[in-house]
Amino acid sequence: MPSFTLPRAARITRITRTHKIAVAVLAAAGATSGLALTSAPDTAQAASEHAPAAVKPVDAKGQPAKADDAKTGRPVTASVADHVKVTAVAKQHSAQQAANRSTERKAVKDYPNNLDGWIRQSLDIMKAKGIPGSYEGLHRNIMRESSGNPNAVNGWDVNAVNGIPSKGLLQVIQPTFDQYHVAGTADKLTDPVANITAAANYAADRYGSIDNVNSAY
Repeated sequence: MPSFTLPRAARITRITRTHKIAVAVLAAAGATSGLALTSAPDTAQAASEHAPAAVKPVDAKGQPAKADDAKTGRPVTASVADHVKVTAVAKQHSAQQAANRSTERKAVKDYPNNLDGWIRQSLDIMKAKGIPGSYEGLHRNIMRESSGNPNAVNGWDVNAVNGIPSKGLLQVIQPTFDQYHVAGTADKLTDPVANITAAANYAADRYGSIDNVNSAY
């Protein structure tokens, strides 16, 4: 097939037209870029104008924070200082409550509910009230008077004949119990601790101490 070649004038015309189109595209692109570059400063300026002002850190007194405080990146304000104070007070209060509870637990002693426990509890009360007497003196007289039975009642002696029988561990009559009852103990004649303590108080008044009693008293 024979080749067909455009005349030279036609080729020049086509190239020239193509170049014109390319130049027009480049020109349009340049104009767009120019608009973008021109508007950029205005946008940055607007953003700068509307940006919030930087907050400088202050200390608890409202003064500019020191360099060490500024390094943390967190302002030291009065509210933070107040929070620290409240926390410290709360911890101190909790520690004081714990100490009080510990003291209360130490102050309250547990006594076994038997003759040994009753005597020991009575001795602690007697010591607090200034009533003399020893474990041996109490135990010796209890065993002679009631054999350790807190509900023992004498129904045959003169007191029983008079209608006021001796009762309890140390065989105390009601009038004597009422007169020598020790505050802080039960208000009941046959209560073991109350009976022992009242009898020891009576013996201290009459004989100087329950330790000095070796027979009926």
